[in-house]
Amino acid sequence: MASSVAEMIAHARAQVRNLSVAEVAEALESGTVTLIDLREPGEVARDGRVPGSVLAPRGMLEFWADPASPYHRPEFDPAATTILYCASGGRSALAALALRELGYADVAHLDGGLNAWKEHGRPVTLQAEEDRR
Repeated sequence: MASSVAEMIAHARAQVRNLSVAEVAEALESGTVTLIDLREPGEVARDGRVPGSVLAPRGMLEFWADPASPYHRPEFDPAATTILYCASGGRSALAALALRELGYADVAHLDGGLNAWKEHGRPVTLQAEEDRR
């Protein structure tokens, strides 16, 4: 049993696929994945998000992802390829493990999260940009 959140994250990372920025970018180009942003609305407003990602605050993930839940959202499909990300990769590793436990067969997370995405010069959409559309 883990005795700290760092140990929990390390355990989760050992159990799930940890994708690099390049691997996530390639998957997005294929158009066959659902990319889930787990961060809170304030983080998204402040730091932007990966274009095309679905916003799902970490606290709602299991409720929205479970097809048997009254809160299920159609963007979540246990049969689809699902990639999760957060700010730095901790929450997304834990969340990927949780989705596996819910029956998601093809789930992974962006190692390093949005921070790594930005460090590699990948595009980020800011809320103000979306509001102009």
